Amino acid sequence: MNKFKNIGIGLLILTGLSFGSCSKDFLDEEQSNRYTADYFQTPEGLQALTVSLYGNIRWHFGFEWSYGITLYGTDEFTNANDLTNELWNTYDRRLTPFRATTALGAANGNATGPEDLWNQMYYGISSANLIIANADKISDLAIRNRCLAHAYFLRGYNYYRLTAQYGGVVLQTAPVVGVVRNFTRSTEEQCWEQVISDFRNAYNLFQGEIYTYGKGVTWTKATAAHFLAKSLLFRASERNDAWNSSYKDADLKEAIAACTYAITARGPLTSNYSDLYANWTGVDSAAEQRDEILMAAGHNADPITNGRFGNRTYNYFAPQFSSFAGGWVRRGVWIGSMDFQRCRPTEYSYAVFNHVNDARMWKTFKTVYGANTIIAPNSRGLALGDPAIVMILNTKNDNTYNGYTFGAAIQNPTWKDDFSRLPNWTVGSRQTPTSGSLTTKVGQSSPNSLVLYQNGTYVAPNFKNQPICNFFAGINKTDDGSRQAERGDSRRDVTMARLGETYLVRAECYVRLGEYGNAMADINVVRARAQWKNGENRSYYSDGSQAFATNALNTGANATNYINSNLNMNTYYLSNPTQPVTTAASNLTLSTFPANLPPEDEAIITQIGASSNYQRALHFILNERTRELLGEWQRWETLSRTGTLIARAKAFNPEARTNITANKHELRPIPQSFIDGLLNADGTNLTTEQKNAWQNPGYFN
Repeated sequence: MNKFKNIGIGLLILTGLSFGSCSKDFLDEEQSNRYTADYFQTPEGLQALTVSLYGNIRWHFGFEWSYGITLYGTDEFTNANDLTNELWNTYDRRLTPFRATTALGAANGNATGPEDLWNQMYYGISSANLIIANADKISDLAIRNRCLAHAYFLRGYNYYRLTAQYGGVVLQTAPVVGVVRNFTRSTEEQCWEQVISDFRNAYNLFQGEIYTYGKGVTWTKATAAHFLAKSLLFRASERNDAWNSSYKDADLKEAIAACTYAITARGPLTSNYSDLYANWTGVDSAAEQRDEILMAAGHNADPITNGRFGNRTYNYFAPQFSSFAGGWVRRGVWIGSMDFQRCRPTEYSYAVFNHVNDARMWKTFKTVYGANTIIAPNSRGLALGDPAIVMILNTKNDNTYNGYTFGAAIQNPTWKDDFSRLPNWTVGSRQTPTSGSLTTKVGQSSPNSLVLYQNGTYVAPNFKNQPICNFFAGINKTDDGSRQAERGDSRRDVTMARLGETYLVRAECYVRLGEYGNAMADINVVRARAQWKNGENRSYYSDGSQAFATNALNTGANATNYINSNLNMNTYYLSNPTQPVTTAASNLTLSTFPANLPPEDEAIITQIGASSNYQRALHFILNERTRELLGEWQRWETLSRTGTLIARAKAFNPEARTNITANKHELRPIPQSFIDGLLNADGTNLTTEQKNAWQNPGYFN
């Protein structure tokens, strides 16, 4: 059990989260816990506060904001039938500086407000400021530098998140005494300079790859290098073109050097993509200890360390499987996800993959659920453990299923499934990573089946409950079968940075410098890992549900439900019906770049209208980021950074395309609750004009 997971989060409850209240003054550092400010000016208090900094990052994964402000409204994900955070996906009139309450049109009281990220990041910043201001009270130089490295890193990271979302924000780099209600909004240029300075300081202070609190969780020199590179790339990117010309060349070269350090220090990549996410077997399992992982939000099995924000991410990627056909698949702790149907992949998120040769697709999407309940009358002759939900991820040019009827019987009680190519898959006949039956049984039936394309038309959204589709293939990167209750907190870490992205950051820097050969070399490292390896069973599937095998709840009916629900199979051969059964290696290597790209990329680039070498290369990297990083909590900021958010959302997100507006939605609204609490230096209230000067374009009152 690693040290941080046992003590760090608990200390956060006592320290870091206490800085700043929930009042209108987000920088009020008056404390409400049993510690006084004096304690945090002692060597012991400063070290405890340093450990507590890790807890601040857990906030990002504790509720609906985890996906609302990071994944919604992009090319990758749209909302399903649950409308909790719909406003962040549709960019409609409810996305304002005010929290969207039910009175203002929100579907329920759980909608993310524009102030949520703002408030939480400043809580962490205030803790970091205390450490930086008082570090000289630590006489041991090694301990002092370690505390400073952590404080600079978290402050840089939190300002990175704030600036990426809001643009220019308030830069407060010293502890605030008392209540202050007069602040200056810094420019975006000033904010990126602060972010970069903090990451440089952290990079210089970290002593290499020393895992102080546990591999995959502890921030090290490579972690700082990765985020230093990302912040330099952000400053050099399109969103900042109005002022960044003097920085670009030097920033890109420094970013490449920072990436090179991280890659050299922590490489190579994990050899099997499944080992990053799908092969999670429980708390502190091997999946959480990979050298590739540069930063993670740590969670564990100790309820004392839960704090205010547990890990709720397992709720957000699964379809509403428990409602299909009256409930052939009941939800429970034996399935690693809950079917809250928040994040529905767009057509782009399926089409961007090479369905035959890219193993990441089949190691990420969950396409089969087994029947753990028999619904009477059972006219289909299904047995427990037969496939009850089957999602066929075919391609646009596939005509195999043109004449078939698909759907869910709950919507059409008289519907008769004529699907006849389901594998003969029954209890006791499980596949393994390298073997298993791949035969078919003509006439095998499924209560719920879906196909992406018929007659060249994307028909997947037609399988739905009104008003929005709730039947789709979810992704498995957050599944957790170790939960102690159906809605209990997940106990697995959440990966926040890894070397797979570092390679793509460096490749993008090379592209921006016109060094396409170097960019292709980095891209090919990532794609080499994505290939099927010789001997792999392409129809095998796993996810974090397997952690239930060692869960104390795995007894009696729960054990039966676990076996019946999780079939260790995908629909690879149903989705690629002309492909012969094979265990041969595949090849995704690029031989030219950015000319003559793979067909799936050429189709997307044509739809976007990219033509120059630079635009083709940039959009290819955006596609590759989807294939490598789908659902990893950063798509909105990536598209905003590269100036591609509007074009790609309009092209690939039907729910977003109507309302998303250039020169407005590339930034988030500054929280009105903060602006309304500001005063002038003389104590007077801000005028309407002054308040508007604080607000981002398009969000004025």
